[in-house]
Amino acid sequence: MAKYLLLKHYRGAPAAVNDVPMEQWTPEEISAHVQYMRDFAARLVASGEFVEERALAPEGTFVRYDGESRSPVTDGPFAETKDLIAGWMIIDVDDYDRALELAAELSAAPGKGGRPIHEWLELRPFLSPLLPGTE
Repeated sequence: MAKYLLLKHYRGAPAAVNDVPMEQWTPEEISAHVQYMRDFAARLVASGEFVEERALAPEGTFVRYDGESRSPVTDGPFAETKDLIAGWMIIDVDDYDRALELAAELSAAPGKGGRPIHEWLELRPFLSPLLPGTE
């Protein structure tokens, strides 16, 4: 088994086919989208391929150590993940082809008008853990 990250973007990826911002969806369209995601995750739980999923809040802060008694740096002239990353799902599948298959299916979540979004998802394999026993 291999773990993969399915990364959902707000922006930064190529435009989706049904590229209508969620702020313009009706409450029913948002509910249908969320239900699709729940049903997809439930099927992966049943197949043993689900590890974790999370949606991210839009708030975020950059922080770095800048010496003793100095304030952290909280913004900069670079893209912030709070503007780019909507959430993720971690899957544990037999091979890369299965990861591709699931990413493509997740890309078909409904959007505006109930039509599939056909959004681009970033598929990233996990490297081996740094600490033994943390896989």
